[in-house]
This record gives sequence, C-alpha cells and structure tokens, in this order.
Amino acid sequence: MELNPTTFLLEILNFLILIWILQRFLYKPVRDVVARRQEAVGRTLREAETVRQEAGALQERYQSRLQQWEQEKQAARLGLKAELDEDRDRALAAIEQELAGARERAEALEQKRRADCIREYRRLGLEQGNRFAGRLLAELASPELEARLLQMALERLASLPESTLDGIRVACETSPEEAAVVTAYPLAAASRGLLQQRLGEMLGLAVACRFSEDPGLLAGLSVTVGPWVFQANLRDELKAFADAAHAAD
Repeated sequence: MELNPTTFLLEILNFLILIWILQRFLYKPVRDVVARRQEAVGRTLREAETVRQEAGALQERYQSRLQQWEQEKQAARLGLKAELDEDRDRALAAIEQELAGARERAEALEQKRRADCIREYRRLGLEQGNRFAGRLLAELASPELEARLLQMALERLASLPESTLDGIRVACETSPEEAAVVTAYPLAAASRGLLQQRLGEMLGLAVACRFSEDPGLLAGLSVTVGPWVFQANLRDELKAFADAAHAAD
C-alpha cells in the first residue's frame, strides 16, 4: 500500500476536524458537565462540612448541656439531701425536745406522786401515832399525873418573861379579872388556892378563878384570862405536836 501525500494530508485534516468537533461538541460540554459536577460536589462537600461543623457544634452544645444538666441534677440532689437532712434533724430535735419535756413531766408527776404518797403515809402515821399516843396517855392519865402537870404549869407561869407578862396585863385591862380554869380531874382546895395566888402574882392584881372539869383534857389544865389562854394538858400538847408535824409537811 502506497502512502499518498494527498491522502495523508486529508487524513490529517480529517483528524484535526474530528478533534475540533470533539473539542467543540464533546469535550467542552463534558468538561462543563465535569466542572459543574465538581462544583456541585464541592458545594455538597462544603455543605457537608458545614453540616458536620454544625453537628459538631451541636454535639458540643449537647455534651456541654448534658454535663451542665448532670451538674444541676447533682446539685439538686445534694440540695434535696441537705434539705431532707435538715428536716430530719429538725424533726429529731423536735421529737427529742418533746421526749425531754415528756420525761420532765413524767419525772415531775412521779416526784409529786411520791411526795403525795410520803405525805399520805406521814399523815396516816401521825394519825395512828396520835391515836396510839392518845390511848396511851388516856391510860396513863391519873390525878397524880395531873398534879405533876399542875406543878409544871406553875413553874412555867413563874418563868414567863416580863415582856410577855406586860402584854398579858395590857390585854387583860379591859377584860373581867376572872380566870377560867379547866382541869381533867377536880383540883384540891390547896392546889386551887396555889394556882389562884400564882395568877395574881403574875398579873399584879387580884384574880378570881372559876374552876371546872373536862375529862377530854386527859390530864393537866387550861387557863383563860381575858384573851390570854395558857394550856398545860395532854390533849392540847398532843394536838400541838400533830399540828406542828402537819405544818412541817
């Protein structure tokens, strides 16, 4: 096969025309499509990067909010625990205070009950003692005992201080000069005279005595001159003892 220059030139021309056609109608549109595709891909990548960055920022915000929420939850839990502990402490303190008050009231009631029991036992003991002493003294009462009590009464009258005697004299100035003498047993004439004489010496004036008997005195005597009363008998002494014992309670 011979190479014809004309044919060779035509072939070259055809090739160049083909390249131009391809360049004009195929390569350029393809390039434009590729460029637009690359641009679309780049835009998509940029959008994806933006979305990724936004997603990262959103994730960071979410993580931050999650941590903040955990911290708030922990703080709220600690605050609630503190409030519950404070409420519990207040409730326990109130209960302890109420229990202390109840214990104090119970102790006070118990002490009062014991004191009442002691007073009641003492009162019963005093009553029994008074009854026993009264029975014993009633059995021991006799004219001889009364004579001894009369002697003791005369000694007590003689030993009264002057200030007491002055008060008695002043109190008796507006009263009748008569002494009411009550004894458990009848007094002998000599004892009556001696008692009347002692009263006169004590008051510094003549005293008339009115004598009577009261077996309830058990033994001894009771003398009344105006508002002044002098007692030296077993009944009144026993009563005075019981009254003093009750007053001591």
